[in-house]
Amino acid sequence: MSNLALAVRDSSTMLRRNLLHARRYPSLTLNLLLTPIMLLLLFVYIFGDAMSAGLGDGGGDRSAYIAYIVPGLLLMTIGSTTIGTAVSVSNDMTEGIIARFRTMAIHRGSVLIGHVIGSVLQSVASVVLVGAVGVAIGFRSTDATALEWLAVFGLLVLFALALTWIAVGMGLISPNAEAASNNALPLILLPLLSSAFVPVEGMPGWFQPIAEYQPFTPAIETLRGLLLGTEIGHNGWLAVAWCLGLAVLGYFWSAAKFDQDPK
Repeated sequence: MSNLALAVRDSSTMLRRNLLHARRYPSLTLNLLLTPIMLLLLFVYIFGDAMSAGLGDGGGDRSAYIAYIVPGLLLMTIGSTTIGTAVSVSNDMTEGIIARFRTMAIHRGSVLIGHVIGSVLQSVASVVLVGAVGVAIGFRSTDATALEWLAVFGLLVLFALALTWIAVGMGLISPNAEAASNNALPLILLPLLSSAFVPVEGMPGWFQPIAEYQPFTPAIETLRGLLLGTEIGHNGWLAVAWCLGLAVLGYFWSAAKFDQDPK
C-alpha cells in the first residue's frame, strides 16, 4: 500500500474514532455551543434596541441588530467549538493512547488529521445550528446570490480549519484538559474584541487598529458583505490571508510538537 493510501485509510479511522467520541460524550460540545447561542439571545433581546442605535444609518431597531450580530456569532461559534478540540487532543496526549498508537503500524500524522477533520465537521454543524437560531429570531440575508452563499461556506470552513490547527497546537502543549481549555480561551474571547457586537468606529481610537486587524474582524465584515450586501473592501483578502497564515502556522507548530513529544 502506498504512503498516501495508508495516510487516507488511517486518517479515516481516526476521524471515525473522534466522531464516535463526540457522539458518546456530547456534553462538551453542547456546553461550548451554548455560549454563542446565549450571547445571541442576550444581546438581541436584552441589549438589541439600545445597541442598534449605534449602528448608523442601518440601525434603530432590534431587527437591524440581529442582522449585524449574527455573522459575528457564527465565527464565535467556530472559536467555541475548537476549544473542545484542544481539550480532546490534550486528553489523548496525557491518557496514554498516543503512546499506544506510536507502537502500531499506522500513519503518524493520521492522529492529528482525524482530530482536525472531525473538528471542522463539528464546527460546520454548530454554525448551522446557531444560524438556524438566528433565522428563527429574525435574521434574513438580503439578496445573497448562490455564488455568495458558496463563498460564505468556503470562508467558514477555511476559518474553522485555521482555528482548529491552532487549537490542536494548544492541546499539544497543555499538561491536562483544564489547561488546554484555558489556553484555547482566546479563541472565544477575541470575537468580543472585534466588530462582532459593536462597530470598530465606536471603540476608543487607540484600540481601533487592534480590533480592525485581528483575525475575527476581517472575516466578520466579509460575511456581512456577502450576506447583507455591505462594503467588503480590503476585508476579503485580509480574512483569507489570516486564515491561510494561521492554518500554516498551526500545522507546522502542531506537527513539530507532536513529533518531539515523548509521551
